[in-house]
Formats: sequence, structure tokens, C-alpha cells
Amino acid sequence: MKVIDCFGEICPIPVLRIEEEIKNANAGDSFMIVVDHSCVVQSIKDKYSSPNIKMKIDEVMNGVWEITFEIL
Repeated sequence: MKVIDCFGEICPIPVLRIEEEIKNANAGDSFMIVVDHSCVVQSIKDKYSSPNIKMKIDEVMNGVWEITFEIL
């Protein structure tokens, strides 16, 4: 699985990187983005609640999130 490291990056950079990844993805593809800003997590939740995208958000340690996307 492709991992996109967005440590230290604030909005809109992680969202733009996700947009690019989704644009080039096919059904069945998946990728993970790692972020360390809660505002990024909220932006991603707001923007990508779609029936075509399965998203799983895990706070793996205090202030660090791994967000997995699966394109349906």
C-alpha cells in the first residue's frame, strides 16, 4: 500500500495530495496518508465522505493519524 507522509504539512497540502492520488486511482486501489494536525483530519472527514471512498481513521499515537482510503 502506498503511504503518503504529510508530517508537518498543514491544510491544504495534505488534501491536495489526496486529491491527486484519488484522481489517478482505480477501483480497488488503496493508500494511506499520515498526518499530525487535527485540522487536517477534520478537513479530510468533511471532504471525503463519499459512497465511492471507504475511509478509516486511526490515531496511532497522540496527535498522529493514519488515514486509509480504499477506492470502491
